[in-house]
Amino acid sequence: MIPSLFFLDSCVNYLSFFSGALGLDLGLERAGFKPLMYCEFDKKCQETIKQNQPDVPLLSDIRNYSAKDILNEIGLSDTDQIDLVVGGPPCQAFSTAGARRSFEDERGNVFIHYLQIATDLKARYIVIENVRGLLSAVYKPSDHDEISLKDAKGTALEYVVKFLESKGYGVSFNLYNSANYGAPQIRERVVIIACADGSKVPYLNPTHSQNGEFGLKPWKTVKEAISDLTPEQNQACAVFPEKRLKYYRLLKSGQNWRNLPEDLQKEAMGKSYHLGGGKTGFLRRLNWDKPSPTLVTSPTMPATDLAHPEEDRPLSVAEYARIQQFPNHWKFAGKLVDQYKQIGNAVPGDLGYAIAQAIINHDQGNDIKPPENFSFSRYKFTTEKDWKKAFKNK
Repeated sequence: MIPSLFFLDSCVNYLSFFSGALGLDLGLERAGFKPLMYCEFDKKCQETIKQNQPDVPLLSDIRNYSAKDILNEIGLSDTDQIDLVVGGPPCQAFSTAGARRSFEDERGNVFIHYLQIATDLKARYIVIENVRGLLSAVYKPSDHDEISLKDAKGTALEYVVKFLESKGYGVSFNLYNSANYGAPQIRERVVIIACADGSKVPYLNPTHSQNGEFGLKPWKTVKEAISDLTPEQNQACAVFPEKRLKYYRLLKSGQNWRNLPEDLQKEAMGKSYHLGGGKTGFLRRLNWDKPSPTLVTSPTMPATDLAHPEEDRPLSVAEYARIQQFPNHWKFAGKLVDQYKQIGNAVPGDLGYAIAQAIINHDQGNDIKPPENFSFSRYKFTTEKDWKKAFKNK
């Protein structure tokens, strides 16, 4: 077993990459983890970090640094212990929406650079957070690759696993619904945890379940998250165009375009009415009594509307922040569009806290296994043990 985390100043140090507005970091820090550095490319996110955490060193584009450069920047030597490196490399290269160019994409190459830095730093634990699309993303080989894989579904993730294992890390991963960890939001994210001693960290132990199954707390609802916010707190808010408000005025909490009269359904949806798919994101009011759907980078995009359960408006910035579990005092830099984007790209704090708890327990030899047959997400075949089954016979 590698030396315990708690021999180092009685707290866990970590380096944060692709830090964004620090949603994941807030969860880690609530568990007692100490940030030695944040690293973020986006200028507005940098401003947000400086406003809220001015005493923590902040680096910019990860591509400008080697592991040695990073140690120099934060005043450490290569003999100093790094307990954890954590980051969510840009997910657009793997997103289920769009081109999905995988590692061929420049953002995918940043992913590989992150892996190299994390392992060069000899971090005792490495955490990677990403979208569900990573499970099926395709690896695009090049002539210079050390790891040779076929061009097929799931090979991008296979590359990540093989890379980490080649450096001696034990790797476990799963797709987690954030609602199972206390977030008032159905938000599915892949979390990879790698351990330098070759052991595997168990899957994150849930604290909640949909209806209180397994003796856990029921999922948190939108009402629990935002109902106490005042009109003054909700002043920073986008607006819907009048042509959409016409339909929203006819919808109640939890309803969407399908709850309109049929003639208005066709009028509201236009050409989209005849397209396939569920189209449940159109003209969607949140349900007071359920978790929010996944927050996106804008609450007013036609196919992913996020309207208040009762009021004729989108969710406000403050409501976005509550659902993503930012504290009330957190300041977001930039214009309204920048603030929504930062919050929409974040990781709920309770998921970060669950990651921290899994690492702490594993490091102390007190692994806690989740309940048997627990559904971590809405999807099948999402772990390092079985994710390739999703691609058989396809």
